[in-house]
Amino acid sequence: MNAAAFAAGSLQVGAVDVVIVGAGHSGLAMSHCLAGRGIDHVVLERGEVANAWHHERWDSLRLLTPNWLTRLPGMAYDGEDPDGYMGRDEVAAFITRYARTSGAPVRTGTTVTAMTAEGTGYRVETDRGRWRCRAVVVASGAFGRPCVPRLGAALPEGVAQLTPYQYRNPDQIEPGGVLVVGASATGLQLANELQRAGHPVTLAVGEHVRMPRVYRGRDIQWWMHAAGILDQRYDAQDDLSRARGVASPQLIGSRERAIMDLNALTAGGARLVGRVANVNDGKVQFSGSLRNVCALADLKMGRLLATIDAWAAAHADGGSLPPAERFDATHLPDKPTLGLDLKRDGIRTVVWATGFKPDYSWLKVPVLDPKENIRHNGGVADAPGLYVMGLPFLRRRKSSFIHGAGDDANDLATHLSGYLDAISDQCGRTRFECTS
Repeated sequence: MNAAAFAAGSLQVGAVDVVIVGAGHSGLAMSHCLAGRGIDHVVLERGEVANAWHHERWDSLRLLTPNWLTRLPGMAYDGEDPDGYMGRDEVAAFITRYARTSGAPVRTGTTVTAMTAEGTGYRVETDRGRWRCRAVVVASGAFGRPCVPRLGAALPEGVAQLTPYQYRNPDQIEPGGVLVVGASATGLQLANELQRAGHPVTLAVGEHVRMPRVYRGRDIQWWMHAAGILDQRYDAQDDLSRARGVASPQLIGSRERAIMDLNALTAGGARLVGRVANVNDGKVQFSGSLRNVCALADLKMGRLLATIDAWAAAHADGGSLPPAERFDATHLPDKPTLGLDLKRDGIRTVVWATGFKPDYSWLKVPVLDPKENIRHNGGVADAPGLYVMGLPFLRRRKSSFIHGAGDDANDLATHLSGYLDAISDQCGRTRFECTS
């Protein structure tokens, strides 16, 4: 008996070598790599394939990477706009087509409710039955739940609050000012869209990563890919925890390939403030760190561009490239705004673009750290036969991008195959028989 023996729509009780949780691009990349090694597996998905792209993204969202870089094991972008940036629906269609063409054994509409250790393997409970397996790959993603600070509870009742999961387009925002909290890719893109729709925007800025959309005539992602920056490995980092916590870069995918940074927003009238520090009696207080965090972001961008220039000098035909560029420092007000009265300043809505965290509420195996993240070493979790995919800087700097899933999946599938072989040798039976 194997995964294919179960009829879609029926109550499932059975055993496979591997259960993959999540049918996004990471889970499907792992499925492809396991199939290539002849490893019996099933992919369990709570909704439909690419569910988050279908139902949990705002209307205008586009990838931060150009289309030519959109690839998964066995399939790459083959459309007519390689230098464009896929929109939400295009990404969903790409991943759905990948699942179909790769023949991934996906069970949609199947929510995992609990996973526990059982014998030398695992027992995976779902709302449509139970699976027993030797190994599990957690590919449910890094964006299971939006992070909303506790101080959000202190906002006045008349102020609407939204997360990026709830936001779809400016039409749902009441007339008036908007406070966007968070200045990484999500916060900047939403602030830009709301400002263009006529809302006065205040942006609360914490640590962020600044970079140009285009540098010396090429997309910044081309440079990072060509120079090997995106291939930097997790085991070569001096401070891996910090590397994994780096925010997504301030980029926007647009046909104009426009630079989207804090200067672009302030040029359009946005007001910059520091990190939200407190909320009390309808008033929001901000830290005084704005100038420092912006100076640090400017400095790091300069270092990145210097790294690219050095690589270009060594590997590219300098005569065919535009000269090196440097960009204005972030423009800031002489006197920082340290507090706002929401009612007096006309702020009717707060958008919490303050990041996301995985949802492992179903994981009943002691592998979570105090911050409820899976303890792992390059995707090999701190439990035998447990793996994780789709997290920032999992094995490489590019792990959080679609094109980064392929190399990570190939590495982990090789490790997983070796693990299954070792288990088989120990019990003297085939892989599948060892699940019994």
